[in-house]
Amino acid sequence: MLVLAADHAGFELKEKLKAYLRQQGKAVDDCGVFSSAAANWAEFGARAAAKVSADPGHTMGILVCGSGIGMSIVANKFRNVRAALCHDENAAFLARSHNDANVLALGARVVDSATALKIVAVFLQTAFVGGRHQVRLDYLRDGVENKIH
Repeated sequence: MLVLAADHAGFELKEKLKAYLRQQGKAVDDCGVFSSAAANWAEFGARAAAKVSADPGHTMGILVCGSGIGMSIVANKFRNVRAALCHDENAAFLARSHNDANVLALGARVVDSATALKIVAVFLQTAFVGGRHQVRLDYLRDGVENKIH
C-alpha cells in the first residue's frame, strides 16, 4: 500500500503522482489535501506517516509540500518511519538501498513533475541491500537517545 499526502503547495504534484501510481496498478490511499486551499502540512503529513508507522513492512508513503522539508520533518517523528527528502534519482536510490527509507518526501517547488515521477519510480523499484547498512537501522530501532555518551 502507498499512502500519499500533500499540503496546498504539493496538491497538484500529488494528484499527478496519484494518477501515475494508479496507472501502474498500485494501491493508493490519499490522505489529503484535496484542493489547493491553504492547509497545514504537518497535519496531512502526520496522517500518512501514522499509517506507515502502523504497518512499516507493507506500507510506504510519498509526501509532498513546497520544499519537502516540512513533510520529512513530521514523518520522521513517527516510530518505524524513515523519511527521505529526495531531489534526484540517485538520492532516491541511496535512500532505499542504504537506508531502507519507507517514506519519500518531495518538494513541489524544487522538482518538476517529470523529475518527481522518475524519483518515485526509482524509490519504489529499489530494494534495501541490508548487510552493513542493517547495523545502522538496528541502531535507530533500538533508540538512539540511549546510546549517546
